[in-house]
Amino acid sequence: MNKLKKRYVPFMKAGVQALVVYRMNFLGFVIGGLIYCFVMFYLWRAVFESNGGGLFMGFSMTDMVVFLFLSNTTNQLTFSSVCDNIGEEIRDGSISMRLIKPVNTDLSYLFSELGTALMKMVVLLLPMLLGLEIYRFCVTGTVMFNGVQFLLYLFSCVLAYVISFRVNLCFGFMAFYVKNLWGISILKNSVFNFLSGSLIPLAFMPEGLRLCLEYMPFASMSYTPVMIYMGKYSAEETALRIGIQVVWALLLYGLSKLVWFRAVKKLCVQGG
Repeated sequence: MNKLKKRYVPFMKAGVQALVVYRMNFLGFVIGGLIYCFVMFYLWRAVFESNGGGLFMGFSMTDMVVFLFLSNTTNQLTFSSVCDNIGEEIRDGSISMRLIKPVNTDLSYLFSELGTALMKMVVLLLPMLLGLEIYRFCVTGTVMFNGVQFLLYLFSCVLAYVISFRVNLCFGFMAFYVKNLWGISILKNSVFNFLSGSLIPLAFMPEGLRLCLEYMPFASMSYTPVMIYMGKYSAEETALRIGIQVVWALLLYGLSKLVWFRAVKKLCVQGG
């Protein structure tokens, strides 16, 4: 345990320091996310008004507001930049320095991001949840916060991050072959945002497509934690969704290891 702490805690500290040093970059992402949420709010408000202001596909307007802001926050919390980091290190040649260190490559990337994720939880997630609960209380006149759902949401977020990290790790290892991931990364993020239910709730999609996407890893990255927090799942369905997350986390762990062992043999850096 002490050896693990000595080797990997510095990576976590570096992740925290990077967020502090480049705080304006982080602030820009937060502000951009909030602007996006407000744009989507007015869009969905028009949809609900055209529907008579009642329920739309099982969602009230209050539910939609919570979904928009919480989904955006959850996306930022579970987002993994390991794909971009690997691509950049291969492009400039610094990947060679990481490979010669006596550390596990996966864990070095993971702990670097854990520091950032912990900071995001404190400065972004908790204030957002507080604001949403105040909003729900003002609209409904009832305290709707559920401690059990909150804890399950956090646990689901941990699994969502593991899945996101492993998926992006696999994409990052593609840089060993294609050398530049910039275009692939943009395409990947766009596809993931749609398939994960971040742009449009999966509940709004055709039944067959919804069922298919709910069993794929994309929904586990964001949609599942948000729906758990909002209480949209029964106890049995919550257990099922978390079980799906666990299965995908294990499968993607094995896949990322397999891809790594094959990709590292193709290492050819362009700089450094």
